[in-house]
Amino acid sequence: MYSRTTLLAVSGGIDSMCMADIFVRRYASECLAVAHCNFNLRGDDSDGDEALVRRWAEEHDVRLHVKSFDTRGFASEHGVSIEMAARELRYRWFAELCTTEGYDEVAVAHNANDNAETLVLNLLRGSGVKGLAGMSAESSLPYSEDTSVKLIRPLLDMTRKQIEGYALANGIRYRNDSTNSSSEYKRNMLRNEVFPIFERVNPSVVRTLNREMGYYAEANEILSDWCAREAEDLLREDRTRIPYAGLLSKRHWRYILYHILEPYGFNSATLASLEDLLASDRTVSGKRFEAKDHAVLTERDSLRIVSMDKFSSPVDEVIMPVRCAGTYHFNGRAFKVETIEWTPDMPLKQPEGVLIFDAEKLRFPFVFRPWREGDWLIPFGMRGKKKVSDLFADLKYDSFMKNAAVMISDVRTEGMAECQHVAGVVGVRTDDGYKVSSSVTKSVIRISIL
Repeated sequence: MYSRTTLLAVSGGIDSMCMADIFVRRYASECLAVAHCNFNLRGDDSDGDEALVRRWAEEHDVRLHVKSFDTRGFASEHGVSIEMAARELRYRWFAELCTTEGYDEVAVAHNANDNAETLVLNLLRGSGVKGLAGMSAESSLPYSEDTSVKLIRPLLDMTRKQIEGYALANGIRYRNDSTNSSSEYKRNMLRNEVFPIFERVNPSVVRTLNREMGYYAEANEILSDWCAREAEDLLREDRTRIPYAGLLSKRHWRYILYHILEPYGFNSATLASLEDLLASDRTVSGKRFEAKDHAVLTERDSLRIVSMDKFSSPVDEVIMPVRCAGTYHFNGRAFKVETIEWTPDMPLKQPEGVLIFDAEKLRFPFVFRPWREGDWLIPFGMRGKKKVSDLFADLKYDSFMKNAAVMISDVRTEGMAECQHVAGVVGVRTDDGYKVSSSVTKSVIRISIL
């Protein structure tokens, strides 16, 4: 007894119509439903596909869901290709149907040829060993919040020629997509122009590549297990920070970095640029590498992974009082505040990320707060005012780095008009009025970024 309910993704083409026929022969119609996407990309042909699927569902007494999409409009609005737009639209809708209707799995009609083409596409755009494994027969449904809902590919072992043979033997009605003969899309270009050349070299290229993908999938599992252990060692203290020292001490640090960042959407070109920077003698800190939804920021001693939302989101106006020495966490960063006796042998110039203040000038309590437009200070050793925004420009800060910056504000002026005069910018600059004087200072407050 078949206990699962399956949503069949049926386009009207030969692959999906054969898949629908196989399922309806094996399982009761009550266990099945059909979902058809009309992407409105081919005018009357798109409507003809929908009409065929409607007729098939009615003849076989299978529940039908149809949805019409403005695919070109979605692609333009989101800056993606037509192919990517269609993929996202259909899988989001499938996930929605599984949630509202209670379907256990979605069946799509990818075949062995599709899988071989996917392997080559992955190689061309760069996808690591994971991409060499191609498509799996079963995986979690994209965009579904319920990880138990599966995406299955029941035709993955069948070649296109075998599917054509099945259709002929069983009188399957289907429609040809006229765009398949065009090489406008990358997959069609491979199918129409590249794979015929491959088949001249190896007539069994599709079978060969599918067999090799099985080995690649096993190799990927072994490699993923090893990388996961190495990554856990690096990210034990903070899942969003990758310490340089720990990373570069690993023998295969480049692939470990790929393993950590690839799930965030970083492509091979971006990762290659980041790897080159880490392996060079150039200044590392202050750079930003972007994916669609995340960015990697290079800091003094680590890489930080952040959501791109932070680049456009205003920082909450929160003020943290600093009443005594200790460790403080503010605005996504950690700081150590110390009071130490000043001695003549202590250097005025501190290591990067460390500031010192005369404890008689900057007194407890003071406050940590975000940067505000109009904040200013007199940089150490200078006489005139300098807007903090100009300081950021000198340092080439982007919007996220500005939002992440922490001002040190004297509690005696905070809340007054003078509060825009800051005592310092944590890890960056000290105001001249709070500087340490080797002849006068008796004790200092030292603030260090952890």
